[in-house]
Amino acid sequence: MTMIEHRNSLELLAPAKNLAFGVEAINHGADAVYVGGPGFGARSAAGNSVADIEQLCAHAHRFGARVYVAFNTLLRDDELAEAERLVHQLYAAGADALIVQDMGLLQLDLPPIALHASTQTDNRTPEKVHFLEQVGFSQVVLARELTLAQIRAIADATSVPLECFIHGALCVSYSGQCYLSHAVTGRSANRGECAQLCRLPCSLESRSGQLLAQDAHLLSLKDMDQSANLRALIDAGIRSFKIEGRLKGLDYVKNVTAWYRRALDTILAERPELGRASAGRCHYSFTPDPAKSFNRGATDYFLHGRKPDITAFDSPKFVGEPVGTVARLGPNWLEVTGVPAGIEFHNGDGLTFFTEKRELTGLRINRAETSRLYAAEPLRGLKTGMPLYRNHDQAFAARLAKPSAERRIGVRLCLRDSATGVTLTLSDEQGVCAQAQLALDKQPASQPERALASLHEQLARLGNTLFVAEAVAIELAQPWFIPISALNQLRREGIAALEAARRQAYRRASRQERQQPAPRLGNTSLSYLGNVYNGAAEAFFREHGVEQIAPAFEANQEEGEVALMISKHCLRYSFNQCPRERGPGFKPEPLQLKMGNDRYRLRFDCKRCEMQLLGRLKTGKGRG
Repeated sequence: MTMIEHRNSLELLAPAKNLAFGVEAINHGADAVYVGGPGFGARSAAGNSVADIEQLCAHAHRFGARVYVAFNTLLRDDELAEAERLVHQLYAAGADALIVQDMGLLQLDLPPIALHASTQTDNRTPEKVHFLEQVGFSQVVLARELTLAQIRAIADATSVPLECFIHGALCVSYSGQCYLSHAVTGRSANRGECAQLCRLPCSLESRSGQLLAQDAHLLSLKDMDQSANLRALIDAGIRSFKIEGRLKGLDYVKNVTAWYRRALDTILAERPELGRASAGRCHYSFTPDPAKSFNRGATDYFLHGRKPDITAFDSPKFVGEPVGTVARLGPNWLEVTGVPAGIEFHNGDGLTFFTEKRELTGLRINRAETSRLYAAEPLRGLKTGMPLYRNHDQAFAARLAKPSAERRIGVRLCLRDSATGVTLTLSDEQGVCAQAQLALDKQPASQPERALASLHEQLARLGNTLFVAEAVAIELAQPWFIPISALNQLRREGIAALEAARRQAYRRASRQERQQPAPRLGNTSLSYLGNVYNGAAEAFFREHGVEQIAPAFEANQEEGEVALMISKHCLRYSFNQCPRERGPGFKPEPLQLKMGNDRYRLRFDCKRCEMQLLGRLKTGKGRG
């Protein structure tokens, strides 16, 4: 199977919670999917059996698409043997790559499966990405916080394919550098059990006691949406475009995958030097619109530098798309004015609004009569003039609940004479070819023109197969009489032969070789931020020049106040306390964050333009 060189191939990478979600992601246009295995994935609630992953691989590989298994948790010493055994099972099941955080895996006896460096390995610099390339990673997932200039600098200094997130939820901390959940609850984000404390309400106070914000979601960010920046990301060197969401619903996977498939296909049509990473074209029974799937608002984050609109302080929930304001209220109905063009209400729609206390509240529409909406529950807290949002479009959801995409591989068919009859040759869009033979006592057709039209029509009928006929060529000495049943059988045998040829032609990417002598990491010491949780990881880093290695935070050995979160999001900036923005002479007060009964001091590294949340490991918590 012809595979496009990675420097010119664009990969759309979609999330898969389970087998069914993965199949639909492929059907809706993904070039690859990432899925959790039975264990050691960074989403403990999104695990899958090896048997299901094997089925997903079989489906994906039919299109030349790939399956990456998230294996990106930190491992204890007593888990290494089980991890090694599981990797062998996943490779035997057909998995194309592992997404890895723990460097201890590179010390194990693994099959030749490709390794991708998870974003949790904190990939922010050309030096770090180059090191990962040298030690055997075939793809690197960049930190979400990078600017275009930083991405371009990494691409210029490396040759490994670069992957970045383009859509979905944002962690407020650099991935792999958040320990808040483990410190407070014993549930480690680096072990796939994040408690998502960053989505809780909290308050911001100055040292003098000034209350800057109260009961707001100060660590909650909007969701990423890089729809408008795909061309810029391509030019900067990104080749794999990743959608977040292994815990999201099937409607999200279908809708968002289809949205980016269309966007990338538009770019590919403009850029002949680029190619798709898999085969097949998709047709949808709906119009993709990411605004209709779960989101907390949209931001392109730091891609073009720091901006003030990256946060979702009001709510970490799905507010929905604006649909107008409340004009009138009745005992069980409301009327809406200022409805945007294209918005129609349906029975079963879900609406939201913010109360006067800025609390997000929802209601369901029992019956919609144009702009008069009859609610299924009392309209508590709703007042005239309040903006309304829709977070559930019943008609859109109903379309997505049904089969909503068809993906077919283009094929050219050619019927030619052979010594014993006729030969049907099939050639698909990736250059894979197959043939089928039909023995025939050649008799001229009594109605040549009609016979010729029938040959075209019957050969093009590929029905519910994987393929769609892009062209049918009849290269016979003359139209022969061929019974329709025989022609149909020839076509079926040709399709079966092409599928078999595609299976045989499919090749998994090979493991990147580790360079010798072992490259140096560049640091001679690692703190708990190095996430070294087992002896194999320690041996890896010692092999690469690190002399002093502290255990991971999950080892529960940190004492005193440490950075529990390192973030590019800055509350000084959000509340007009940034010295760079305010100019010379401004001296900001120290700030602290109150979350429930806990208080956390904030430390600001203005040189790196980062914020650290400082706190202590609580005693008596679980040990990961």
